[in-house]
Amino acid sequence: MQVRRSVLYMPAANERALEKAKTIPADAIIFDLEDAVAPDAKELARGQAVAAAGSGQYGNRELTIRCNGLDTPWGADDVAAAATSGAAAVVIPKVDSVAYLDEISAALAAAGAPDEMAIWAMVETPTAILDVREIAAHERVTVLVMGTNDLYRELRATMVAGRHPLLPHLATALLAAREADVMILDGVYNDVRDPEGFLVEATQGFEMGFDGKTLVHPSQVDPTNDLWAPDEDEIEHARAVIAAFEEAQADGRGVVTVDGKMIENLHVAMAERAIALADAVHAVRSAH
Repeated sequence: MQVRRSVLYMPAANERALEKAKTIPADAIIFDLEDAVAPDAKELARGQAVAAAGSGQYGNRELTIRCNGLDTPWGADDVAAAATSGAAAVVIPKVDSVAYLDEISAALAAAGAPDEMAIWAMVETPTAILDVREIAAHERVTVLVMGTNDLYRELRATMVAGRHPLLPHLATALLAAREADVMILDGVYNDVRDPEGFLVEATQGFEMGFDGKTLVHPSQVDPTNDLWAPDEDEIEHARAVIAAFEEAQADGRGVVTVDGKMIENLHVAMAERAIALADAVHAVRSAH
């Protein structure tokens, strides 16, 4: 199981930040060439991101590069450079259509990208929300990334605690991700001086069913990792559910209870996933 609990944006023009990322226990890094980089630093950022992705110095962290859009002066060169960088995926902003994904995929192929290089599609516009089922189903997309800041702006919505203006759209994207069997990452929390507010929002994303959260500061990594990792009580309960169900099947019993609650196939599937996630998290922690 691939673990993507904490996915940290790092500005690729900032050499110090790239060095620091080698020690941060994020599951994945997005070397950012887009929003975090000024126009006059785009080429520097591209070169540093490519060097970082191919350096072999980031342990088992999954490395990706967020390119500028193809409608910018830098996008085509970003995609071409990322294609052979060794990055696991390109993160593409403002994906509005399958046609655009096809264009990105063709550009990757033309630049010599390996077949397994994935696209992480950013969902951050009304058009993307309306077309999210098709976007999620694209053959090269493995992850949807919610671009909540841009979505707020595009919707003319107000940024408020609890994110109620975005909840229907977050849920729509979640449905599409689950239908297509791809992972989906919650958007960023901007106020790095508000750890309590961050944890409330991250918990909301976890409870909704997101696979992890994109982050803007290293201080957000540890609480995110802890939130998305099953604790010992959850693991013990999951094992009890599986054991009780297997015992009931062996005895020919149709009714199974654990702690006084009825257990069905769906509970077993959830328990098996919890254990698989716990094992994957343990492997990541050991590697760090």
